[in-house]
Amino acid sequence: MDQSVRAQKPAEIYRSFIMDSTRWENFKSRDGDIFICTPPKCGTTWTQMICALLIFQKTEFERPLSEYTPWLDMLIAPIDRVLAMLEAQTHRRFIKTHTPFDGLPYYPGTAYLCVGRDPRDAFMSMGAHFQNIAPEFMGKMLVGAKPGAKMPHPQGGTIGERFIKDITAPTIPGATGNPNGVLPYVKSFWDYRHLPNIHFFHYDDMKRDLGGQMRRMAQVLAIQVDEKLWPQLIQAAGFENMKQNADMLAPDAETGIWKEPGNFFNKGESGQWRAVLGPEELAVYEQTLRERLSPELAKWIEKGTLG
Repeated sequence: MDQSVRAQKPAEIYRSFIMDSTRWENFKSRDGDIFICTPPKCGTTWTQMICALLIFQKTEFERPLSEYTPWLDMLIAPIDRVLAMLEAQTHRRFIKTHTPFDGLPYYPGTAYLCVGRDPRDAFMSMGAHFQNIAPEFMGKMLVGAKPGAKMPHPQGGTIGERFIKDITAPTIPGATGNPNGVLPYVKSFWDYRHLPNIHFFHYDDMKRDLGGQMRRMAQVLAIQVDEKLWPQLIQAAGFENMKQNADMLAPDAETGIWKEPGNFFNKGESGQWRAVLGPEELAVYEQTLRERLSPELAKWIEKGTLG
């Protein structure tokens, strides 16, 4: 694809057991829409919460967060129902997606918030994430999946072997394996970073300076916030508050996906991989970064802007 421009229609299709990018086909955009674009376990719900706080400028909501900001790609809810819900919304819309940029429609009037994280941290977080998924939910997912889809099987081997398999997974559009791994996902947006409506945020930057990153997000979204409101909005976006309110904030909790909604917000820490990954795994990781990413992107994806 010519990286100097971007056509409106997606160039690729991405499918997995849990998501399908073709669900965007009948979406009707509005100027001002916000797409929250992240690989899994890279601050998706955090960013959704920040957007909710900025848009509504209050800290308590009448409905679960997912009802304001649905994951459009997800197969569990009929797409007609999701589109009808979005069409009925009168507030500024903010929509979750795990589809890479070349699988999304492109609208000049939409803000694309791409959130990245150190792939090693995302990998560690994903392990706890899978342990918290209710087994019966997987059966619900199979009902909505495309013909031929199969439930993912638990990975065998050591944690180091699983990490190598994950970080070196092929990234072929249309594949049902790992279409939204951190490296290919963020790169799909990074290649178009010259476009004025693509904005990058990093998980660790939000940990280092949550208030500063929330103010930057308000700026790129052209949202004015009364200075007196900032302390309570920042507190509401903090990890402890989100964990305490997991029944309302954990994604799709009303579907029964989680064994324990509070455990969705597991630790919110970075660097746990240091106690787990050894020289062999890290050598493969470094080689994969060199092969797939530019030095500039490799540095940012690990450290963010403030690191």
